[in-house]
Amino acid sequence: MIENESVATSLRPAGYSALIERYGLEVIQNWHKSFVATSGAHRVDSRGEVVEEIFSFRYWPGDSLGDHLEFALKYDGTNLGILAALFYVVDTDDFLGYLRSKPTGKYTRRLWFLYEFLMGETLPLEDLKQGNYIDILDPKKYYTTPMTLKAKRYRINDNLLGGRRFCPTIRRTNKLRSFEDTNFQKRSQQVISSYSPEILKRALSYLYTKETKSSFEIEHIKPNSTRTERFIALLQLAEHEDFCDKPHLIELQNRIVDPRFRDCDYRTNQNYVGETVVWQKEKVHFVCPKPEDLYDLMAGLLATHRRMEDGRVSAVAQAAVVSYGFVFLHPFRDGNGRIHRFLIHNILARRGFTPPGIMFPVSAAMLKKAIDYDSSLEAFSRPLMAQVEYSLDTEGLMSVHNDTAKWYSYMDMTSQVEALYGFIERTINKELAEELTFLANYDETKRAIQEIVDMPDRQIDLFIRFCLQNQGRLSAQKRVSHFDFLSQEEIECMERAIPLKSLGKN
Repeated sequence: MIENESVATSLRPAGYSALIERYGLEVIQNWHKSFVATSGAHRVDSRGEVVEEIFSFRYWPGDSLGDHLEFALKYDGTNLGILAALFYVVDTDDFLGYLRSKPTGKYTRRLWFLYEFLMGETLPLEDLKQGNYIDILDPKKYYTTPMTLKAKRYRINDNLLGGRRFCPTIRRTNKLRSFEDTNFQKRSQQVISSYSPEILKRALSYLYTKETKSSFEIEHIKPNSTRTERFIALLQLAEHEDFCDKPHLIELQNRIVDPRFRDCDYRTNQNYVGETVVWQKEKVHFVCPKPEDLYDLMAGLLATHRRMEDGRVSAVAQAAVVSYGFVFLHPFRDGNGRIHRFLIHNILARRGFTPPGIMFPVSAAMLKKAIDYDSSLEAFSRPLMAQVEYSLDTEGLMSVHNDTAKWYSYMDMTSQVEALYGFIERTINKELAEELTFLANYDETKRAIQEIVDMPDRQIDLFIRFCLQNQGRLSAQKRVSHFDFLSQEEIECMERAIPLKSLGKN
């Protein structure tokens, strides 16, 4: 953004940028960076993933810790990860001096609450005795839970989505507001309303299979029929059982992986996602939390699930937080990706977002939009990898050398919620609509063929399949081997009854 030296020397970092520089913080960058210029007009550069905003000199907050903390909350937002890193290294007396200078200020009270919340410590300050309660997060700017906890000490409404062990944030971006304005539940009802109950029942069976195959294919796995049927059986339970507790997750993992890789508890080894480039050379894409940090993180994730559900937070936001949070924590040796995608269905179905008797093949949308799916994962993994210090031995075993728990505990999951909304939109408008249209057209085609020649259903299905494989025509070889009892005139009439455009699906 800064194009020449004269411009660069006229800018001073403010808010989080100033605090990161001053205290040498190792953090995942905030979505918003602030600078104050000595001259010039206010401007914003929103190219790329980070918004850089340059304020005029009148906005300079001052040089103290409190000055930049207030500026950060006001203009950069609430970044729990950066605040946690800062509170661990900041001089406590310096911070206390700031708090005592404005004991009832709205930013002071929020920072006081967040310090004790993130650090798990109580500062030597008296409880506030009067004043209105204020929200820790502005519901207009963040997804929050309406079931707030009254923190009397600070006269704060705790409307965070989670607790100290795991607490994600989701910003209400323009993109998310637009998705919220689209009534996806109404749209899905419109898609299915014109089809008969018989077609919807048959579609559900197709959708279960499609979702299963897509979820495995994302990981380049070709499951045998037993594993496929097991996964379909689990999808059928998604609407009825809450799988977001430890026993259910372990049971889920045991039912979808090869029996040799079943776990009886969370992993106790350091794992990572990577690929072998050459002999004894691994390309690491993502480093998972240390096993000693995993139990608290998973307990925090599951508590967040319950808090979001009890507070009736957006079902899509909840599904994104829990499913992506799960795959980022990677609690098992195998099956994490499939469980991650299964949890999306589990939450959407139980929250009533998915119409009864229908499921959304979200994995099919992810598979067809693989770049978007990878981007939703890399939105967290890419900046994380810049912070993690690790080494691999000759056998590919990893050791992580720095403290990493704080980066997994306080994720900004805005990108993941946006991505899931996008996959759901495609699922409803394309995957679901196409599946239902295909089945309806297929039934019409079968009836038309039945009127030409009264054949058993299995042979009609075979005839249609052979024609679709050969650009709408029955090959001479297939005619001899399977349909030698048909006349040439009958075959030509049957071929004309097959609409290639509406049946030509993968």
